[in-house]
Amino acid sequence: MIEKLSFDNPIYVLAPLAGYTDLPFRSVVKKFGADLTVSEMISSNALAHGSTKTLHMLEKSPNEDPYSVQIAGADVDIVRRAVEILNEQSGIDIIDLNCGCPVPKVVGHGSGSSLLKDLPLMGEIIKTIKDTSNKSLTSVKIRLGFEKKNHIEIAKIVEASGADFLAVHGRTRAGKFKAEVDYDAIKEIKENISIPVIANGDIDSYEKAKWVLEHTGADGVMIGRGAVGAPWIFHQLRTGSSDISLALRRDIILEHYDKMIEFYGPRGVAMFRKHVHTYSKGYRGASVLRNEVNRIDDTQEFRGVIDTFFKNHEIVS
Repeated sequence: MIEKLSFDNPIYVLAPLAGYTDLPFRSVVKKFGADLTVSEMISSNALAHGSTKTLHMLEKSPNEDPYSVQIAGADVDIVRRAVEILNEQSGIDIIDLNCGCPVPKVVGHGSGSSLLKDLPLMGEIIKTIKDTSNKSLTSVKIRLGFEKKNHIEIAKIVEASGADFLAVHGRTRAGKFKAEVDYDAIKEIKENISIPVIANGDIDSYEKAKWVLEHTGADGVMIGRGAVGAPWIFHQLRTGSSDISLALRRDIILEHYDKMIEFYGPRGVAMFRKHVHTYSKGYRGASVLRNEVNRIDDTQEFRGVIDTFFKNHEIVS
């Protein structure tokens, strides 16, 4: 067990979320309270074929320690080659296998939650990662099943195949992101295996995170969509208080913007507009702000506008 990730107390994990949990966002949530950050999902096929874009996605912020890279794949030999490439990369502590993504393009290639239909293959891939990796830990992200729930069977195979811990999204693949999350099923997994279990799914507030931890007995929570527009949820969990001042919100928003510009350069302005839309939700004058930033391309002007807005406006809902 790496010293940097202890399960003695509940851990708080930022879930991989395509298009959102890039390096700038991960660095912000790490600074303000997350224990573990995970890369966006990476194709083992793209890794194995040396994609420059994919290798760039492995880049991490200096404060991401420990750091997990999530891969998707359905071919044992290609996954092995992908892991061998990751072995050459420093700064990675954990390799995580995605067995939960419901997106048709991923499932169509036999990856993601499609592996839940072929548990012997899933187990073989987990074992291959564990045996090939020179990283400290191997983890797996699952759903409760593909069409129907067989979550305990899945979890036991994950454990038997050598995974060090497990993250569970409390829906089946058929449930996608709309069905009600079954936290009882996550509790059942925790009660039936001995490796740590991280609960995931619709954790969108400090209060909900605390309830999920208590209800499931899980060793931590993994938050994805609930952190978009509210990355301070990790600060709330770290401090044990739901209180977040408007000043701290503003500091976090500006930190995120600065990291976007630092990482992407001037194009970070256009990329940050979607974040302004989520950050300003509930603030008085939000629609005026959104219209204004949509017309600004200059990095300093953009920063000045959002700085002034979040300094002078209050939340009304």
